Amino acid sequence: MTAAPAPEALPLGRALNAGLRQALHRDPKVVLMGEDIGTLGGVFRITDGLLADFGSGRVIDTPLAESGIIGTAIGLAMRGYRPVCEIQFDGFIYPAFDQIVSQLAKLRYRTGGAVAMPITIRVPYGGGIGAIEHHSESPEGYFAATAGLRVVTCSNAADAYQMIQQAIACDDPVLFFEPKRRYWEKGPLSYNGDDYPLHRARVLTPGETATLVSYGPLVTVALQAAEAARDEGKSLEVIDLRSLAPLDTETVATSVRKTGRLIIAHEAPVFLGIGAELAARITERCFYHLEAPVARVGGFGLPYPPAKVEHHYLPDVDRILAAVDAALTA
Repeated sequence: MTAAPAPEALPLGRALNAGLRQALHRDPKVVLMGEDIGTLGGVFRITDGLLADFGSGRVIDTPLAESGIIGTAIGLAMRGYRPVCEIQFDGFIYPAFDQIVSQLAKLRYRTGGAVAMPITIRVPYGGGIGAIEHHSESPEGYFAATAGLRVVTCSNAADAYQMIQQAIACDDPVLFFEPKRRYWEKGPLSYNGDDYPLHRARVLTPGETATLVSYGPLVTVALQAAEAARDEGKSLEVIDLRSLAPLDTETVATSVRKTGRLIIAHEAPVFLGIGAELAARITERCFYHLEAPVARVGGFGLPYPPAKVEHHYLPDVDRILAAVDAALTA
């Protein structure tokens, strides 16, 4: 028997394009909306070529009005469509905040489940591309704290391809955060064909010394830190959260019960971040297994800095390994 060919490797951004294409093919009620997503193909070219293949009735260039994009999507969802809205940059989502938090997040609950809100909001987020505030922010915590919203983020091509399709198929509103500095990193489009649940964390590398949890753009850095730690005789179990709301606490807890130590890393500031919630949950569930306090590594409590100093702001391998060392000597 001839072995199956290896999955095609694509950059994360092209994997998203392929996932959107599949969703458009599968369901005629899927429509894409956003600023410059049609003729231009989006500022990051994630929707490149989709207008030519599916037409302007399904790949819609909108005015520069984020509140209007989301408000229109809510009306379309009420009529049975599955809108996929692109917010051009993370910092541009705030004009739509009221629509998302006051309306979109509450409509299904308010109607007792009678009105589904199958809206996916794509948000390129995070730093590392040499851009300043409004173009390099990490606003995921605002939405993870909002009841009624699902919040997920991919870190590689395989998850990007699968998760965007799962988000579009969901009857709840999904905030889909895309790590923009990873758009060009290549990877295969499948994990051996598995249909992994959208809201389950994934153990990327097994380990015994400590548990290292991250998500989105910082997963690559976490894997690099684990590789560097291995050279020092330390075995880090790296977990990609993937879902921020709901949080898959049990996957992390299972790991911590084994390793006894937890380090959480994300680009967003540590104050009231995803790491804070996860640290509290693990402390509640694994108190007697912890050999050291839960450590958090993240951005600082200030607006995103100018490009020439962003490398000081973004957590790197050295900062993560320093947290690991502190946990091992506590």
